[in-house]
Amino acid sequence: MHMADALVTPVVAGTMYVASTAAAGVSIHKVRLEDNQKKIPLMGVMGAFVFAAQMINFTIPGTGSSGHLCGGMMLSALLGPWAGFLSMIGVLLIQCLFFADGGLLALGCNVWNMAFYGCFVGALLIWRPMMKNGASRLKIILASIIGCVLTLQLGAFSVVLETQLSGITELPFGVFFAAMQPIHLAIGLVEGLITAAVLLFVYEARPELLWGVNETKQSRMSLGATLGVLGGIALVVGGGLSLLASSLPDGLEWAIGKVAGVEELEVAEKAIYAASEKVQGTLSFLPDYAFKGSESAWGTTVSGIVGAVIVLLVLVGAALLFRFFRHRQKKA
Repeated sequence: MHMADALVTPVVAGTMYVASTAAAGVSIHKVRLEDNQKKIPLMGVMGAFVFAAQMINFTIPGTGSSGHLCGGMMLSALLGPWAGFLSMIGVLLIQCLFFADGGLLALGCNVWNMAFYGCFVGALLIWRPMMKNGASRLKIILASIIGCVLTLQLGAFSVVLETQLSGITELPFGVFFAAMQPIHLAIGLVEGLITAAVLLFVYEARPELLWGVNETKQSRMSLGATLGVLGGIALVVGGGLSLLASSLPDGLEWAIGKVAGVEELEVAEKAIYAASEKVQGTLSFLPDYAFKGSESAWGTTVSGIVGAVIVLLVLVGAALLFRFFRHRQKKA
């Protein structure tokens, strides 16, 4: 659901940058008030996991479309909404700058659409209330599916709304809405099942890692082993299983194709669009998760591994640099 620059005007893009930056500012403040240093490696490993998982486009049967994990619900269920949101920003930023996935001008929109709802609506309105009286396998499955479906629907609607406000006449509101919502309902269901599987593993291995859960259930694995398994899966998914990803257009591209007849719209001839494209062209050393000018499968493998490692290092480095989780409140 990464939006390209062609879908938004500078005014809409700027507005969403302001909104996403404000949410990030609040998140930084909230995270700095926490005191749980275990979250530092967890941010890195789970950020890498989501980066790798997003490389797996799964086919939506009978549609000619594919979808991929967003990851906001998963991250916030483990890290809480604020650390989860910051981790999602790290993933989306690395994807945008180094892999040209999603427009740089549209980055504020993508952060809002793919991270805000999953991390805040999913965590605060779905996950926390359902886990209030303790976790269970059934609760985790239901919260994952309901949360992913709801937040992906909100994200898809935001894409339609931002496009409408940008005056993209090739994508009239009603028709675009009718194409976007059903396909992302199907994608949300699959994401919910994937999210549930990961969270159930954590629940069995290290239940205290689940956010907002006061769990007395005994851990079956050490923290290091749990993070090692999740990190290992990220490398296998990004470096190997990504080769099996569906080549069909994702939900957004599919919807654009259904409405406008093309999967990508032309970028307006304005200096700001050219500048955005130039920055991405300069920084993206593996555009579209491939070697430049090559169709070698090794490009996908390298992209998955390198991208996951970069995300891990950036998130851990940021947590240490901004002294996240190290604020100790004075006792009264």
